[in-house]
Amino acid sequence: MTTGLIALLIICLLLACTFEFVNGFHDTANAVATVIYTNSLKPTTAVVYSGLLNFTGVMTGGIAVAMGIINLLPMEALLDSNVYHGIAMILALLLSAIIWNLGTWYFGIPASSSHALIGSILGIGIAFYFLPNTGCNGVVNWDKVKDTGLALLISPLLGFSAAILMMFLFKRTIKNEYIYKEPIPGKKPPMWIRMLLWSTCGLVSFFHGQNDGQKGVGLVMIILIAIMPGYFAIDEKINIQSVNANIEHIQYLVSKADTTILSDKQRQSYKDIFMHAAHFKQETAGKFKPNELEMTARFGLRKDVVKITKGCEKLISSGNLSLSEKEIKTLNSEIKAAKTLVEYAPYWVIIMISVSLGLGTMIGWKRIVKTIGEKIGKQHMSYAQGASAEIVAAGGIGIASAFGLPVSTTHMLSSGIAGSMVAKKGLKNLQKGTIINIALAWVLTMPVTIILSCGLFLLFRALL
Repeated sequence: MTTGLIALLIICLLLACTFEFVNGFHDTANAVATVIYTNSLKPTTAVVYSGLLNFTGVMTGGIAVAMGIINLLPMEALLDSNVYHGIAMILALLLSAIIWNLGTWYFGIPASSSHALIGSILGIGIAFYFLPNTGCNGVVNWDKVKDTGLALLISPLLGFSAAILMMFLFKRTIKNEYIYKEPIPGKKPPMWIRMLLWSTCGLVSFFHGQNDGQKGVGLVMIILIAIMPGYFAIDEKINIQSVNANIEHIQYLVSKADTTILSDKQRQSYKDIFMHAAHFKQETAGKFKPNELEMTARFGLRKDVVKITKGCEKLISSGNLSLSEKEIKTLNSEIKAAKTLVEYAPYWVIIMISVSLGLGTMIGWKRIVKTIGEKIGKQHMSYAQGASAEIVAAGGIGIASAFGLPVSTTHMLSSGIAGSMVAKKGLKNLQKGTIINIALAWVLTMPVTIILSCGLFLLFRALL
């Protein structure tokens, strides 16, 4: 690598850390607003506590969401012989997401970092349609976009309705009226209430780390694969022949299916599975470790695994793969095993993102906290309202992380706060101006970041 390329790699990694740092203080308010505004924790203690649990969440969260971010764009379609085109892609998507996050933070508007990042990624994919001779007719992975978009769309609706339900359950089960009253300024609530709010704050922070932290991990892996595919396209620790055995078993199972019931598109996918399996076997013959492979061959093997596993998953989901239930289960197991070669993140990447998110959580939180705590409802947040919103947010984020779906912490909790306010006095209990600003930010995030990243990508690609 040249000195200039190394410098650009470092800049890209710093921008990824910056995105996660901004994400930390932009979204921290969602977790700490309740404990601060109910006098359950002092602000400094709350943000340090939240920061440590965000850090822990990233470290223990796996990489399912990270892979979801990477799979939004089929990188094998985007990368060409000019590595600077990959750098243009990375700079555009990172800068557009950071710009939007900083702008909404400055004005104290809770907005989704997830929407900003995904909008930026889609902008890159759309930009490719305007480029001549790219050979990319389907750059955006629309199947993955649909799943991700659905998760982001329903999260505020679930947060709002579930918080109303949670307040109803509180009223039915907890008869102590103290929990439904506004906190007395400067006076700490009873210990049992503080412990409840500490727990809910901790859960939101932990699951935020698991979900949003993984997005940062995914960003860094996009950077490393785009700029240094020879080193990061596949996991150096995986036994190549073990994956080869997985692929051979996949071939065997798929070959038993009746191809006459497949559509033309599915039949082509069926053929691609065998073509890529043959290429993988040929390239890895007699080799057991990735470091025995030529640098130039490694990205090709990544492409083989991605095409084989994604092709099989599409055939399974179509319902036209004529295999027994046991064979489908075995096929899914072999697909999961084969993916280990490409779905990974080095430990140092996870640590770097964990530190960035944790530090960001401890800085710059006041603007959004004030909006969450004071400006959504017309009354001061009660203990029950804070707890119900955070229980709903923690549960929603945790479930999304388990299924590898990026979901908006901001949407889940701010809509939960709104729902808890409505549960007490109806829609009249919401501050109209704040709700309109938040709704506008939610609506505009995707189109603005798509346009911004699309324009920046085309600009940077022309300059680099």
